[in-house]
Amino acid sequence: MDASLELLRELTEAPGAPGAEGPVRELMRKHLEGLTDEVSQDGLGSIVGKKVGDPAGPKVMVMGHMDEVAFLVTHITPEGFLRFETLGGWWEQVMLAQRVRVLGRKGEIIGVIGSKPPHVLPKEERDKVVRKKDMFIDIGAGSREEAMELGVRPGDPVVPICPFTVLSGGKFIMAKAIDNRSGCAAVIDVLRRLKDTDHPNVVYAGATVQEEVGLRGAQTAAQWIQPDVFIAVDVGIAGDTPGLSEREALGKCGQGPLVLLYDATLVPNGPLRDLVIDTAEELGIPYQFDAMAGGGTDAGRAHLAGRGIPSIVIGFPTRYIHSHAALLHRDDYDRAVRLLTEVVRRLDRETVDRLMQ
Repeated sequence: MDASLELLRELTEAPGAPGAEGPVRELMRKHLEGLTDEVSQDGLGSIVGKKVGDPAGPKVMVMGHMDEVAFLVTHITPEGFLRFETLGGWWEQVMLAQRVRVLGRKGEIIGVIGSKPPHVLPKEERDKVVRKKDMFIDIGAGSREEAMELGVRPGDPVVPICPFTVLSGGKFIMAKAIDNRSGCAAVIDVLRRLKDTDHPNVVYAGATVQEEVGLRGAQTAAQWIQPDVFIAVDVGIAGDTPGLSEREALGKCGQGPLVLLYDATLVPNGPLRDLVIDTAEELGIPYQFDAMAGGGTDAGRAHLAGRGIPSIVIGFPTRYIHSHAALLHRDDYDRAVRLLTEVVRRLDRETVDRLMQ
């Protein structure tokens, strides 16, 4: 397993529910400390490494987000079952019968998401999707007291289980939390490429918290750093599975990184978008466009900080996001890292000043 794959494995397998990103943050800190001049974090927990190229150059912020879609224990029934709330956007059809890790005070507890069995439901109910409010987590406890003795308390985070797997053929990676540990890994790989090289700016690279519950970490991180340019590194919906049309999702796995044209939170800076496209075409890096009527990324919150920050999103088409198991194509990841690195190298003071015109 090469260094990038090992990084992806390490990051995706770590638990990082919104508001409980600590294990992921410590992995990011470990890597950032070897690649940047100083590492710090804000009050919400977002972490940033500062790498100085030209001290008089613009501040360029390149960020993934650490959190994954997850769950939160809200109540333990007298019989020992866990009621929960979703953290981030979950679709009921991907939740039932899936294994989870409850991160309790005494360690991890394995459980499964359950509901009333279809065998006892009337036909009209069997044909409907089970609602989140009717689901529960079964950890094998016989009572509330037994569950609490195991270390479970209301407020404990719960994350999906999916071992990191390279699928047959070697190109597709399957894991939980590809949204958005792939972005976190890409940030580290960009810093690896910039190591011991010149760049005409000061790079602030790292990862935010609580993106999946309202882009919260991006708001505080951007206000803290006040960058001249913000680049979010995140996933997009792959449109290459049966039943999807180009009107629903433009990107296809294996055909290059995504350049966002629009989502519900951001219209990217036009000159910055053109710089990304021109860089890709100059270097022969395949790329694709992405546009979503809904959804959003950290750039949607960061670009509103201060007097406004030129921002864009570069990412990867990904299958089955916001589920237990997502798929990412390795070529898209590698090309995105190369494109991000080369864009950063082109962001000198004169270029950044033009973005504001």
